Amino acid sequence: MKISELLDPGAVVAELRATDKNALLEELTVALANVETGLDRALVVDVLKERERLGSTGIGEGVAIPHGKLKNIDHLMLSFGRSRSGIDFDAMDGRPAHLFFLLIAPEDSVGVHLKTLARISKLLKNAQVRQRLLQAADAGDLFRIISEEEDQL
Repeated sequence: MKISELLDPGAVVAELRATDKNALLEELTVALANVETGLDRALVVDVLKERERLGSTGIGEGVAIPHGKLKNIDHLMLSFGRSRSGIDFDAMDGRPAHLFFLLIAPEDSVGVHLKTLARISKLLKNAQVRQRLLQAADAGDLFRIISEEEDQL
């Protein structure tokens, strides 16, 4: 499944206000809840924080992919945000993260969840893609870049 098919343009935040990991998780959950009706925001944040306690989802190179699984949902949910100033996300390389995909999957999904994480990682592994996203003008531009670059995968 393509990232651009999972990501609603309304769940893209061009200028994150968060300055720490917990605030980031909450802000991206709010963005997700704006397009996913009935989503229990507190439960999502709890699941994400629990996953972070197991180990940071900051993968380095300015990227973090916080993710978790929920009961009672039937499809993958995705939001995206950018922090120009960066947020300490306990990344493997010790550097702040600037680009964030938040992924929530149904509890019983394994294959599609892992494939989506791999696809996001592959997209953001490319330094040119990361640079384009950091320089994007607004949320619409961010979504367009993600869609265009994903077609190149």
